[in-house]
Amino acid sequence: MPRTFTVTRSILVEASPLSVYEEVSRPAQMGRWSPENLGATVARPDEPAQVGLVFEGHNKRGPFRWTTRCTVTVAEPGRRFAFRVHAIGVKRPRLRAPIATWEYRFAPDGTATRVTESWTDDRRSWPDFVANAFDRMATGGKTFAAFQTGNTDRTLRNLKREIEAGRSTQPRS
Repeated sequence: MPRTFTVTRSILVEASPLSVYEEVSRPAQMGRWSPENLGATVARPDEPAQVGLVFEGHNKRGPFRWTTRCTVTVAEPGRRFAFRVHAIGVKRPRLRAPIATWEYRFAPDGTATRVTESWTDDRRSWPDFVANAFDRMATGGKTFAAFQTGNTDRTLRNLKREIEAGRSTQPRS
């Protein structure tokens, strides 16, 4: 079965594009919304990340924990934020390889913002049968695309709920 390499999901958030960007562009804060990410080690966790920033993301799935090394590739305030995951390991990201790219787009929609989150599988060199077997083992029987669809939906719902509750609607620049 051929793999799905990209999952894209959107949600409408009652806040300005810049306000939502200001939250999402702080990798240390991602653990507030993501069902897997616990946050990140970043030199300046309270500032929006800039292109070229390298950070370590801390993750968990059930009893399993791992760390990734990521690099910010796009930082356009109020418009786009993206980073690529290029190393992974248990306590330290030792295995270097293209793993995934995460991208967030922010588009005005009336008084709200359409937030679009995309996950792209960068493991293009893996044969499909190897990737499918690994993915089903790592996700409890799903492909990574199906698994990430659920994670992305949860992340976006959590982000929307927090921002609309008024806990983080003001730009912090």
